[in-house]
Amino acid sequence: MLKSMTGFGRAECTRGETSIVVEIKSLNGKQFEVNLKFSPLLRPYEFDIRNLMQQVLQRGTLDASINIRQNGATRPVVINTDLAKFYYQSITMLANQLELPQGDMLNVLMKLPEVVSPATEQMTEEEWKDVESTLKEALIDLDSHRIDEGRMLESDLKQRVNNIDEYLLKVRELDPLRKDKIRQRLESLLAEHVGKENVDGNRLEQELIFYLEKLDISEELSRLENHLRYFREILKDEDAAKGKKLGFVLQEIGREINTTGSKANDAGIQQWVVLMKDELEKAKEQVLNVL
Repeated sequence: MLKSMTGFGRAECTRGETSIVVEIKSLNGKQFEVNLKFSPLLRPYEFDIRNLMQQVLQRGTLDASINIRQNGATRPVVINTDLAKFYYQSITMLANQLELPQGDMLNVLMKLPEVVSPATEQMTEEEWKDVESTLKEALIDLDSHRIDEGRMLESDLKQRVNNIDEYLLKVRELDPLRKDKIRQRLESLLAEHVGKENVDGNRLEQELIFYLEKLDISEELSRLENHLRYFREILKDEDAAKGKKLGFVLQEIGREINTTGSKANDAGIQQWVVLMKDELEKAKEQVLNVL
């Protein structure tokens, strides 16, 4: 089973006057990176939240938000009057020095840091359990989207690899003909410029063998075939996180295709090599989204 790194998950829970909403959006990324927005009440649980997300999602660039809202009644708050007085004196002094109107001072004071704070800075264990279960539901929802995306990615990657395999067979068919054409071309050039009667047959055969060995692509084709087979085996692997491994194999596939193209010295083979490169680039783009 293949999983994508892209997806979206959402879950909501309401208990009494409290509503919990979790939303997570995932995009591709080389590592696990998360931009997490949550209520200050959840700060003691930040490590647990991140750890849970990484266990389920493993890799990707994530935007996650956990909102806790009070429906109707709100949490009791505490006003720090001493701090408010200190702010008031400082602001009044500054306003007098700058000859500025003081305006609605109370409204300004209520918005200053730590003047108004929740009566309790700690979340109850029961409330945390609700948040945790809602987060797990959102992660399951996101993971389900990743699986659906993964099925489409797997189908496309299989098609790309199968196309490269078909083009590889075409190259194998042309390879013997290529060698015959090279031999005929060299013999024709020697006959034209040296004279057929002046050519040492044994020496010519030795030189032809040496030259054809330098242009031989049988090893490249065999390795390419092995890499394609290994790529399919990885797709069947039960491990969900295999995007990096597939990417490494595609690099090896590209190396053999490039070497084949540079050594082929044949227009017909070059055409199939170009088609293989095109399929390879499409596969690389898709693998970037694989977990």
